[in-house]
Amino acid sequence: MVNLDDLKKEALNLLKDEKVKYIIGYTEGSNGTSAAPAFIKNPEDTDKLVWNPGCFHNLTRFLRDEKKRKAREKHPDERPVGIVVKGCDSRAINVLLQEKYIKRDDVFILGVSCESTGVIDEKKVAKKLKGKKAQKIEWDTNRNLVVTTEDGTTKIPADEVLAERCVECPVHSPVVYDIFFGDKIKRTTDAQFKSVEKIENLSQKEKWDFWKKQFDKCIRCYACRSVCPMCYCDECVVDTISFAVTADTTAEEKAQRIKWIEKSPTPSETFIYHIIRAIHLAGRCIDCGECERVCPLDIPIRFLNKKLEKEAKSLFDYEVGFDPDQLSLVSSFKDEDPEDFIR
Repeated sequence: MVNLDDLKKEALNLLKDEKVKYIIGYTEGSNGTSAAPAFIKNPEDTDKLVWNPGCFHNLTRFLRDEKKRKAREKHPDERPVGIVVKGCDSRAINVLLQEKYIKRDDVFILGVSCESTGVIDEKKVAKKLKGKKAQKIEWDTNRNLVVTTEDGTTKIPADEVLAERCVECPVHSPVVYDIFFGDKIKRTTDAQFKSVEKIENLSQKEKWDFWKKQFDKCIRCYACRSVCPMCYCDECVVDTISFAVTADTTAEEKAQRIKWIEKSPTPSETFIYHIIRAIHLAGRCIDCGECERVCPLDIPIRFLNKKLEKEAKSLFDYEVGFDPDQLSLVSSFKDEDPEDFIR
């Protein structure tokens, strides 16, 4: 099990010794079930760090902000940022390293094991509690979520409240780290793509109807893009709102800028947004599930990314985020790669 006191001690020493500029971790949230991202600069604040089933945020997303912040500073602090990562999060760091977006020296990784469970799905827990507010949550040794409310404690089997990505997760321990906390868990891949089977088994018309119904709900708020650690482009090809303007950008360049899709969330434009985004994440998505979690309309975006992950595995034996030195999926090829799909 992860010893929280050990995590706090290491974080304290890192800040006291000025080995990191700050630490990105988790602290208690306001609703009793979810932890909140924390940015700790003062050594005395490390006592606020937590590690519990509500630590579902992928904190690597904040490395995007750190890089942009450094780019704006005339004399940036070159010390690394300390960051707490789970198994899936650590794979995101490997992808960022693979794409040369960050350097290994930019981060000091505090790896924590998810043991034999994972993190919760807030909505699943809320349904189980039926209006009661959780004061504390923790896993017991029998794979139960122990929830403390004002009425006492309730035990819920882990499989009933786990986030879907944790049910299918191929790695419960970080694959890259500087310091490791917890027990290393062997990889399990039996159910890695089980969720996409129900979509794959639909007829072509049923698939079209399913996705049309889902995308018709989309308001194009771009929450899925904002929370994704891989969506780090200064200018998004499918978003006319964000435009990378530099000191050298001319008025003509602004006026002649290509508009790929309209701003209004019309069905055809929304289809384009989600399909292009999914393709851009092929061989890069590490299935942290954050895009689906933050969607205000509960669109099952994860199915798209999971399907592409499955195709990469079956066609090219390609797995994302386990080796920062491997070639990227869509910008490399091997002589033995299948070509029967080429017309």
